[in-house]
Amino acid sequence: MRIMANLFSKTARVVLAGAFLLAGAALATAQSVGLPAPRLLSLVPMGGKAGTDFDVTISGENLEELGELVFSDPRISARRKMDAAGQPLDSQFHVTIAADCPVGLYEARATTRLGASSSRIFAVGSLTEVHQTKPNRSLATALDLPMNSVCNGTVADRSVDYYKFPAKLGQRVIVDCATRGIDSKLNATVIIADATGRDLLVERRGGVLDFAVPADGTYVIKIHELTYKGGPAFYYRLGLWEQAPGTPIVRQPGTKPVNAFSWPPTGLPAAAAGQEVEPNDAPEKAQRITLPCDIAGRFFPAADVDRFEFTAKKGEEWWIEVASERLGLPTDPAVLVQRVVKGANGAPDSLVDVLELSDIPSPVKVSSNGYAYDGPPYNAGSADVLGKFVAPDDGVYRLQLTDLFGGTRSEPGHVYRLIVRKAQPDFALVAWALHMELRNGDRNALSKPLALRGGATMALEVVAVRRDGFTGPIELSLEGLPEGVTAKGLTIPAGQSRGMMLVTAKSNAPRGYANARFVGRAVVAGQPVERPCRLASVAWPIPDSWGEIPSPRLLADVPVSVNNQDLAPLTIAAKKPVIEAKAGTKVVVPLVHTRTSDFSGDKISMRAVGAGFERAPAFSLPVQAAESEITFDLASLKVPPGEYTVSILGGGVVKYRHRPDAIEAAESTSKKMRAEVQSLELEVKKLATEAGQAPVGKKEQMVKMLEAVNAKMKAATTALSAAQQQLDRAKQAAQPRDIADILVCEPFTIRVLPAETK
Repeated sequence: MRIMANLFSKTARVVLAGAFLLAGAALATAQSVGLPAPRLLSLVPMGGKAGTDFDVTISGENLEELGELVFSDPRISARRKMDAAGQPLDSQFHVTIAADCPVGLYEARATTRLGASSSRIFAVGSLTEVHQTKPNRSLATALDLPMNSVCNGTVADRSVDYYKFPAKLGQRVIVDCATRGIDSKLNATVIIADATGRDLLVERRGGVLDFAVPADGTYVIKIHELTYKGGPAFYYRLGLWEQAPGTPIVRQPGTKPVNAFSWPPTGLPAAAAGQEVEPNDAPEKAQRITLPCDIAGRFFPAADVDRFEFTAKKGEEWWIEVASERLGLPTDPAVLVQRVVKGANGAPDSLVDVLELSDIPSPVKVSSNGYAYDGPPYNAGSADVLGKFVAPDDGVYRLQLTDLFGGTRSEPGHVYRLIVRKAQPDFALVAWALHMELRNGDRNALSKPLALRGGATMALEVVAVRRDGFTGPIELSLEGLPEGVTAKGLTIPAGQSRGMMLVTAKSNAPRGYANARFVGRAVVAGQPVERPCRLASVAWPIPDSWGEIPSPRLLADVPVSVNNQDLAPLTIAAKKPVIEAKAGTKVVVPLVHTRTSDFSGDKISMRAVGAGFERAPAFSLPVQAAESEITFDLASLKVPPGEYTVSILGGGVVKYRHRPDAIEAAESTSKKMRAEVQSLELEVKKLATEAGQAPVGKKEQMVKMLEAVNAKMKAATTALSAAQQQLDRAKQAAQPRDIADILVCEPFTIRVLPAETK
C-alpha cells in the first residue's frame, strides 16, 4: 500500500480549504461548477497513417461558432468540409497528415467562440488504417481485418465487436487494442477465437495478445467492455500485425500518467548501460555491480526478487531512483538496502537492514481516495522510488528490489530502470488548472483548458519534485502568449514544492491562440538551469467523481487561447501594479472591480497567495462594489525587504447567463420578419381586392400575382416562426443559472522597503 506523506503546504491549505470551503452556503448549493468551457470529446476516426488524408467528425461541449481543428504538430492539418452551397458542414473536417510526420500521439483541439477546446488524442501510425463502417456485433457480421493494419472502432452498449483474419500455422500474430492510452473510456476485453467463435486466448486487463497460430485457417477477434458498457466514448484502435518470433513487442503508443513528469532525470540516456542478470533472487546469487550504475530489469516471473551487491565506503552518499510506475505500468517498486556482516569463525554471513525506500510522496496533498472532493484529481507522487543512501560503514551491501504487488502476477512487460548515482540536484515541474473543492456541492473533475475570457485571470497550480537534495527557489515563466494575454509566476520558495502561474487576458484582448512555452528556472550547483513544466488535465469531464473515476494525463503542449466575445463575470485588479511599503508597517492595496454578471450574495471570501503573504487572514470582497481594499500587516507576516508577487482568489457563485447578446440578435431578426409578414399581408389584401374587381382579361394575371405573394407570405411566416423559436431558445439559454467558480485577481507587486533606522 502506498504511503502518502502529507506535505501539503500552508499555501495550499489557505487557498483551497480556506477560500473555497469557507465560501459559505451559496457555494454549497450551487447548481454546477465551472463556467462553460469548450471541450472536444470525440474525433472519429481517432487516427490515421502518415502521408494520408481523410474525413473526420468531431463532437463535444460548448463548441459554438466552431472554427478550426488544430493539432499539436504543424505536420497535421485540417480544413472544414463544405456542402454543395459552399457552407461548412457541421462538425466535419478533412485532415491531412504529412508523410514526414513521426508515428506517435498528438493533441487535437477545436477553436470556438469561447477559445480553444480541451484536447483529444489523435494517433499517427505506419500501418494500413481501416474503419468500422458497419455494425459487426455477431460472428456472422464479423468485419475482415487485414494483417498489418489498425482499425478505428467504437463499442456499442451491451455488445461485442467481431473481426476476422486469415492466418497460417506457425505465424506469430500480435493483437493490440489501444484504449485508455488514447483517452477512451473503454476497459477492453480482447479475445482471439477460432472460426466458430470458441475462445482461444483472452486478455481482460487492457494488455496485448501474443498469438502463436496453431493451424491454417480463419480466426476471430472479439472486443467488448469489461462490464459491457458502450457508446461514443468507448472507442479503440485495434492493431493486428505479424511479428518475428523472439522479438520484443512494441505496443501502440499511449498517453503518459501525470506522475511521469518527474521521469527521466535530465541527461539520462534512452537505454540503460547495464542489464539485470538472472538468477539473482537468492542472497548467495546477488548480482555484483559497481557504483554508480544504471540497470534495466523486469519484475518477472511472479514474486520476483532482484538482488544486487556492491561495496561502499563509510559516509558515502548515493541517490537511488527506480522508475516503473512512471513508465505507465501497474507496479509498486520497493527497495531494501542491507549491510552484509561477515560471520566470525566460519559462521554464515548476516544481514543488517540499513534503508527502506518505497514511494515518492506527492509534494502536495491529493484527494483522500484519489478521486474525491477533498483535493485535486491529480497526483504528482509515484509508487516509484527516489531516496538517499548513506553508507554507515565500509563494507559490502545488498540492494533488494521487488514489486510489492508482484506476487500474484507474472508479466514479462513489467520492466524497471534502477539508477544509483552521486547527487545530481535538479527538479521537475507539472501544473494543472486550479480546481474547486466543495464538500456539499459538485465533486467535479473537469478538464479546464486555458481558454480565457476577456478580463479573466486563471490560476494554475504548479508542483515540483525536487531531486537529490535540491532546495533552491524556482522561478516560473509562461512565454509566447497570444496578444493581450500576460502571465506571472508565483515563485516556488526555497525548500517548498508548490507555486502558481496566473494567466490574465485584457478585457479588450483580441481573439487569439498560441502554443506557449512553460518553464521553471533556478540556480543549481551555482549554474542557471531551465526545466520544462508539463500540463496535466483529466481526459474526460466528470461532474461527479463519486460515480466515475477520472483519468488524468499529461498534455503534449501548452495551448493558451482568448476569446473576444465572453467577458469574465468579475475582473479584480490593483489600482497600481506596484505598491511600496516599509518593512514592519501596514500596506493597503486598493482594488478595482469590473463586474459583468450578477452574483449570489454580496460578498466573496478571498485569500492571498504568493510567498510571504499566504498567512494573511481571509477577507470579504464586496462583489457589488466598484472598489475595495485589502490591508496586509507586514509586521505580523514578518515579510523582509524585497519584491513580492501577490494575488487574491476565492470561490463565488456567478449567476451566469449564456449569450444574452443572442437575444438582441434574435429579437432583431424576429422584428424584421414580423414587419415583412405584415407588409405581405397588406399586399395580399390589396391584390385580393384588385383581383376581385379586375376585368375578365386581367383576372388570370392578378390571380397569379396573388398566388406568388401568398407563397412569399407563407415563406415569411415560416421564417418568422423559426425566428421566434430561435428567440425563445436564446431567452431560455440566457436564463441566469448558478455556477460556482474560482475568481482570481490579476497579480500585483508589493515592494517592501527597509525599515527606517532610528
